[in-house]
Amino acid sequence: MQYVRFGNTDLEVSRIGFGAWAIGGAAEVGGIPIGWGPADDTVSVKALHKALDSGITFYDTADFYGLGHSEELIGKTFGNRADVVVATKVGQRQGEGNTIQIDYSLPYVRKACEQSLRRLRRETIDFYQLHVAKVPNLQNGELEGFLKDLQKEGKIRWYGISLVTFMPEPEAEFCLENRFGHGFQVVYNIFNQLITPYLTPMQQGSYGVIARMPLQFGLLTGKFDTNTTFPPSDHRSFRLTKAVLQEAAKLLQPLQKMAQGYGISLAQLAFSFILSHPAISTVIPGIRTPEQAVRNAEIPPALSPADRDWLVQFWHEDCRNLFAAMKQAG
Repeated sequence: MQYVRFGNTDLEVSRIGFGAWAIGGAAEVGGIPIGWGPADDTVSVKALHKALDSGITFYDTADFYGLGHSEELIGKTFGNRADVVVATKVGQRQGEGNTIQIDYSLPYVRKACEQSLRRLRRETIDFYQLHVAKVPNLQNGELEGFLKDLQKEGKIRWYGISLVTFMPEPEAEFCLENRFGHGFQVVYNIFNQLITPYLTPMQQGSYGVIARMPLQFGLLTGKFDTNTTFPPSDHRSFRLTKAVLQEAAKLLQPLQKMAQGYGISLAQLAFSFILSHPAISTVIPGIRTPEQAVRNAEIPPALSPADRDWLVQFWHEDCRNLFAAMKQAG
């Protein structure tokens, strides 16, 4: 494993982290699945332990994953260990009438932060992220001022924002222009390079950058085909539509050929591409089992400049239909 400093903070993170959305288990709000289907807690805890044994020290979760269950498992497994860096998120909640609510009211953020600390069994949250916040939530500076208060109280160490998937530009621009926070979480992978113009400015601004969805919900594993289906409790049941699966299937052959040339899996090629950008601090594949923890903890070989350039060109020239289908599905 390799380790880097997270932006201008004092956090040291593993280049490959642990995406803890899936271990939250099956959950739904208002009939909408917000998880990856059922998860076995015993297996999840073993996966967390195996990840740490394999050198993974960065764990990313959210209070919305499993409606708090993901945080609870991390807290049960690691507690207040100093050698584990935990990032969580705030802002999405189950509202009245069993609906998904975005809430950045200051009383709610305080309450949510304290609840996350209890579930995580930690004295402080290493990196606290605003979960899909929008520019109007940030404009008057009140929310950032409150996050600074939480810092002074010792409840959080550093803070930042997790940008939305398909239109991250307004919040990326606002945060860069106004020097908001200390880090970004972004979607960045071979099939979604939308955030690319902002990565170098993030690096120049000394921000830490977390890359999520490295495998684009599993499309970049090569394990799905046009007949793949998902249970209703898995959010991919409405996100990986037939159109998305069909478009992805058309694009995998040259990627598999490139991976074979390096003697690595398609997933490792996906990680190599992400880690090849100097702005990226850590990439967080979703991990559910001990086997996945071991497999994902292997740092893949570096791509040649020519292959990296080809993958950028591939996104611009060949992935338009796939990206449109993904955006339509949500």
